Amino acid sequence: MYSAIAKNKRNTWFILIGFMLVLAGVGLLAGWLAGNNWWITAFILIFAAGYATVQYLFGDREALALSGAVAVSQSDAPRYYRLVENLCIATGTPMPRLYVVEDAAPNAFATGRKPEEASITVTTGLFELMTDRELEGVLGHELGHIRNYDIRVSLIVFGLVVAVGILADLFMRFAFFGGGRRGGNGQAQLLFLIFGVVAALVAPLLAGAVQAAISRQREYLADATSAMTTRDPDGLASALGKLAESGAPLKRANTSMAHLWIADPLKPNALARMFATHPPIPERIERLKTMGGEF
Repeated sequence: MYSAIAKNKRNTWFILIGFMLVLAGVGLLAGWLAGNNWWITAFILIFAAGYATVQYLFGDREALALSGAVAVSQSDAPRYYRLVENLCIATGTPMPRLYVVEDAAPNAFATGRKPEEASITVTTGLFELMTDRELEGVLGHELGHIRNYDIRVSLIVFGLVVAVGILADLFMRFAFFGGGRRGGNGQAQLLFLIFGVVAALVAPLLAGAVQAAISRQREYLADATSAMTTRDPDGLASALGKLAESGAPLKRANTSMAHLWIADPLKPNALARMFATHPPIPERIERLKTMGGEF
């Protein structure tokens, strides 16, 4: 587990640096296609640096706002508070802030830069569907993300996926509104148009692929952490089984933060399965059952 925590901390910076380098290359290419208008390159670099910094500092608030989460206290949700508090005492983890989303679809996610500033969000549907044993498994999973520093990596990935969408939209606008004239060269204008269209179409797919690749292994690790914390892998396995049977998409599902939830919040289709941010639930259940036989 400790090696996983160290790896997540390193990955945060690798992802940020890689993001900056890719955007630097994109900025240089865009400036050249626009007729050596290097202000475009400067804009993209400044945007990348500024956005990465803001996202790192405030991305958790953005995720909570996008999900429609509302903060709750011990008196508002005593069952919720009691289960999280017991898990925190058992693991020596700081008590996270607790939020609830009014949604019949059962789901949950954790976010924040570090354990001292973390939060856990659950839907009202999760409370209604789960027993205390199953809910403890789900909350142990989310607390596992916090303890393993998955939440920091998730937050960065969430922010960069949003940034890719913004940049793709900007390239489309440059392409269609005359952003690429190299001294009146119509060929350069055509290249800029192609570049803008490709960026708009391919960038979100690449972002989704990266998002999925990073997220899937984190889910397995959080499942294992929950099992070790509660000493009851069958409780989480039962909860995952109910989540699979429910299969209901969230009312406010957002593709950029799909990887944050314990179960995929989007309505499944062929493309969604290709870039799924979560490993198949049957595989997760099978791993937990195997762990259960080892306790």
